[in-house]
Amino acid sequence: MSILNNNNILATLLHARGDELARKESLSRETMLSAVDSGRMVVLANPRHVGGIPTIVGQPAQVKINANIGTSMLVTDMAMEQKKARLAMAAGAHTVMDLSTAGDLFAMRRDLLASLPLPLGTVPLYGVAQRHLAAGGDPSDFTEEEILSEIAAQAAAGVDFMTLHCGVTRRAADLAAATGRVTGIVSRGGSILGRFMQRHGRENPFLTRYDDILDICLAHNVTISLGDGLRPGCGADAGDGAQWEEVITLGQLAARARSRGVQTMIEGPGHVPLHLVQSQIQGIKRLTGGAPLYVLGPLTTDSAPGYDHIAGAVGGALAAYFGADFLCYLTPAEHLTLPSEQDVWDGVMASRVAAQSAEAALGRPWAAGRDLAMSRARAGLDWETMAARALDPALLRRRRAAHAAEKECAMCGALCAIRMLSADRVACPGHAGENAVP
Repeated sequence: MSILNNNNILATLLHARGDELARKESLSRETMLSAVDSGRMVVLANPRHVGGIPTIVGQPAQVKINANIGTSMLVTDMAMEQKKARLAMAAGAHTVMDLSTAGDLFAMRRDLLASLPLPLGTVPLYGVAQRHLAAGGDPSDFTEEEILSEIAAQAAAGVDFMTLHCGVTRRAADLAAATGRVTGIVSRGGSILGRFMQRHGRENPFLTRYDDILDICLAHNVTISLGDGLRPGCGADAGDGAQWEEVITLGQLAARARSRGVQTMIEGPGHVPLHLVQSQIQGIKRLTGGAPLYVLGPLTTDSAPGYDHIAGAVGGALAAYFGADFLCYLTPAEHLTLPSEQDVWDGVMASRVAAQSAEAALGRPWAAGRDLAMSRARAGLDWETMAARALDPALLRRRRAAHAAEKECAMCGALCAIRMLSADRVACPGHAGENAVP
């Protein structure tokens, strides 16, 4: 199976810009092309996204970070969500997903595509369900043709990747119900499709019309992010039959896509206890042919509302170390409310800490080099270099501002361990004679 032989848009892009993209990821051109051709890497790049930055996802390329933004039915401020998208980019996110479910979704996407060079992801099912709700109908009363039409419209507009819940089969949904899950189906898309199948007695249209979906995505080089509609919504549900049934289906669908030249990613678990992260990540990668794995967290504890960005970073670092390629951020607002601007910044930074930790442990030169440069700057009390190597330089400068004139930090002062064995004279400011150490 050769993706590049069947995807003319992607092949043309890599012929023109392959060297540039490979250098950006510290890879050889041959390594990158081989991985893309086999489906172990994807290049997020819809040519209709004018000014978009082609972005590689898949280790050993740099682990990428996604930031979710979007309106809700309780908080609909499109200008604020646009601002959050720009803020996520400034914080270092590599992609943005628009998960809007209220307001003018078309205008939201149009403005994001026009103003944001980062690859943009969406969930087409949300737009279909929202239209039915807005008209007073049931969110599951859509037709197969509506689904295809929405995917086609978003692809033509320039969306780079789409979450499509193709693996939520009737059998898998029945398994989720039969196994007594604590939290049931927590994926919004998965629950909508579960409702559709339950009410209409039919199979998931994303599955039955999969070949038509592949045709649409191939025509625009849209990467399909095969959604984890049956992901565990709590640690107690991780690794149950419904989850693995869906993963097996996703692996089969990814293989079908590769044979047609369509790029795919696999979306991974949400809540996974710490001791199961390795087996989950490696099991999913194995069952899906090594396709790039896009994980939400995973959250390693269910007891940290308000701090889920930290729980997600703990799981994300482990996940990336064991092979996950793409970390979807969590914010302090997760499970509670719509994220604020500060939440977006904190969420991106938490995921960047996770990625840096994993990549340094994996020996990636850019990560290990950054840590070593920071260590040397600390040994020399070189604050400017520390700021330059920090993941968040502005935060370092802001926290140090009140004592920026001092050589030492405000915690240690004259008792700075770095200077204790190297300085000729150690003194407390303002009391040099009284407290001097000869």
